Amino acid sequence: MSAGLEVRVEGLVHIYRLFDTEVVALRGVDLHIAAGETVTLFGPSGSGKSTLLAALSGLVRPSAGTVRIGDAEIGRLSERELLRLRFGRVATLLQGAGRNLLPYATPAQNVAFAQRGGGRRRRAESAADLLAGLDLDHLADAPLGTLSGGEQQRVAIAAAVAGGPGLLLADEPTSQLDASGRDAVIATLQRVNERFGTTVVAVTHDHEAVSYTHLTLPTN
Repeated sequence: MSAGLEVRVEGLVHIYRLFDTEVVALRGVDLHIAAGETVTLFGPSGSGKSTLLAALSGLVRPSAGTVRIGDAEIGRLSERELLRLRFGRVATLLQGAGRNLLPYATPAQNVAFAQRGGGRRRRAESAADLLAGLDLDHLADAPLGTLSGGEQQRVAIAAAVAGGPGLLLADEPTSQLDASGRDAVIATLQRVNERFGTTVVAVTHDHEAVSYTHLTLPTN
């Protein structure tokens, strides 16, 4: 049985104010992602991809329309419930590996730290076992500064899923990586999906990254 969460977005509109002007970042977005699916949203900078991820994580509330993650409707959750969602059921991988990791800690220590906030399922699995399951055991005790950008991003993915989320949101996960690093990061995301059943939603402007995923959707 899949551990992933279903995502359903209907008529999503997000408007924010910039000085005295209202900016429409998202207009009428409809999206359905089945539990356990891997999806990439492709579009240029400024097309609303990151805003959509923020809406899926509950960082921004819809101006209109609905966003459902599993059985939770984002617009109806209290701030406490949103925090519980973001720190339990939904994980976000920020753009740039360094923003997701403790720079003074090894990969194993980063994963172990992330597991403290996770569910019982992941806490029962050691950091070493989780890294091994994602083919990262050879990096477990390496100083973070000695790892390549692609290796750091793969460790960041491991830390993001250490708490056992049902949904992983990845913002430009292959940004600024060479072809080898990009391919390795994509393989790790696929491994997360296959091993844990996690629903994976990534946004990118990288044509090569799109070609590896099950479904590609344009954004506004």
